[in-house]
Amino acid sequence: MSEPIVRIEGLTKRFGEVPAVAGVDLEIARGELFALLGGSGCGKTTLLRMIAGFETPDTGRVIIDGQDMTGVPPHKRPVNMMFQSYALFPHLDVAGNIAYGLKREGVARAEIAQRVAEVLSLVKLDGLGSRRPAQLSGGQRQRVALARALVKRPKLLLLDEPLAALDRKLREGTRFEMVRLQERLGLTFVIVTHDQEEAMSMATRLAVMNAGRIAQTGPPHELYERPASRFVADFIGIANILQTGARRWLALRPEKIVLTSARPATAHVATGQVIDIAYEGDRSLYRVAIENGPVMLVAAMNVARAHGSAHRRGDTVWLGWSDDAGQVLDE
Repeated sequence: MSEPIVRIEGLTKRFGEVPAVAGVDLEIARGELFALLGGSGCGKTTLLRMIAGFETPDTGRVIIDGQDMTGVPPHKRPVNMMFQSYALFPHLDVAGNIAYGLKREGVARAEIAQRVAEVLSLVKLDGLGSRRPAQLSGGQRQRVALARALVKRPKLLLLDEPLAALDRKLREGTRFEMVRLQERLGLTFVIVTHDQEEAMSMATRLAVMNAGRIAQTGPPHELYERPASRFVADFIGIANILQTGARRWLALRPEKIVLTSARPATAHVATGQVIDIAYEGDRSLYRVAIENGPVMLVAAMNVARAHGSAHRRGDTVWLGWSDDAGQVLDE
């Protein structure tokens, strides 16, 4: 990993008796798009707010660009934060919303106009500077909020569920726009999300959080292919988790299993009955009840099949997988 711009050391935060963040150590590299991923209540937003300075840790340190920022107020940190609600001022136009922070800092009027025009072009909102937020679509309001965060040229941009308010189709397109923008600017983005698809498709690295702790950190493909625990294997994507011994399990992804009507020539085989089928366009996801065993999920491509899935409910089928298809887990 390149030089870290953020280093978190032993960070803890409790709300009453509840440990929201419990002894987190983390490094985030300069120029990467890093995601904090986890379910509701896992501590990811509290951790983000401590980086921003909106929450004070009980113990531990937040170091940003080599400086200890643990007791520094938010407005004195080289950080900007884009909130989930966007928090746009309804009485100001787009240009006024973007310029607000610069005016508060006393930046010269000519420089404000130049920087607002630059960032409007950057987020593809040219010509919309005089509109009010109520006159914009959800995707446009999202870009105004992003422009307002970028115009102050922070070293670190924190984004709390930045795409949550968008519909699915717009969210998918906006992901790629944000990745391209982050790469072009070379800024460090830290995104909080509960959406694993969002994190996997955008982040260069991510941290999966559970109960205030980081369960695993790494690139998306590493967490998917080599989960470190049953929690991560189950949280990232879909996995069949099979117990193979005392305190030993195997995580087996549905697409790593062969589904056929005849016994396959693989190292491991099982037979069972199809009990459910979910048609997903290019593939079908089967639930197969194994004889004297668990129900397993199997993904099969729907290639050149006029009616989608090749098998029906009630069919007896064979499953097969190779020795290296799964990931052995010790916890």
